[in-house]
Amino acid sequence: MTSDPARFVGDIPDYYDRLLGPALFQAYAEDLARRAVLRAPRAVLETAAGTGLVTRVLRDRLHPAATLTATDLSAPMLEAARAKFRPDELVTFETSDALALRFPNGSFDCVLCQFGWMFFPDKNAALREARRVLKPRGRLLFNVWDAPRYNPFARIGIEVVDRFFPYDPPKFLQTPFSWPDIDPIKEALFAAGFTNLAISVVPRVQKLSDTEVFARGLVFGSPLIEQIRARGRVAADAVVEALTAALAEEFGAPAQLPMQAIVFDASKA
Repeated sequence: MTSDPARFVGDIPDYYDRLLGPALFQAYAEDLARRAVLRAPRAVLETAAGTGLVTRVLRDRLHPAATLTATDLSAPMLEAARAKFRPDELVTFETSDALALRFPNGSFDCVLCQFGWMFFPDKNAALREARRVLKPRGRLLFNVWDAPRYNPFARIGIEVVDRFFPYDPPKFLQTPFSWPDIDPIKEALFAAGFTNLAISVVPRVQKLSDTEVFARGLVFGSPLIEQIRARGRVAADAVVEALTAALAEEFGAPAQLPMQAIVFDASKA
């Protein structure tokens, strides 16, 4: 199995949106959308839009006449996103690869991406594509997860999965936390032709009223569930049970879950 984001299929989008969205993504979606609307963009592109958590907040905060295009490599994820919008809202959905965007040069005032860059197999190509479709002085805004030591739920998830599969552990949970080093990202942005770079480290603490719901989301709301099923030796519910216990042991019940993201804000030179 790979960490290909197109593998968000079947029931995964539903688990991702319902069980992980409120705990992991909603507050950071609010943060990213707040930053995006500061310069009042009129044409916005969101890549790796997933189930539309950021898309929904953006549409609510953008100028009513602003257009919003949401893209993702996973058609099932985009279908879940589309269901959050009325037909008359100015949102266009398109299955598209962030490494080969199907838009003309200089189409957008802002390109935005929440927790997607870590999945791109060629991150520099994605940066170049983002710059290409931006207008002069257009803005690129994206966030990434910081390292597992700042996101201990990831460390615990990896440890629990490794205990069940000591010789062939599923690797998906490593991917979202695989691009946390600020300096290489900064240099990649400069090399791609971006300037006026601002970097923000954004810590927060999330209260979990039901740790089992969150643990189930981590297992069933990502391609990790396919990796577990492909090995065929362990029931996914057993992993959920062990993960629930490990999270409760470290963070209590209800859990107070620390997490941290890094936001990059740059302009097209």
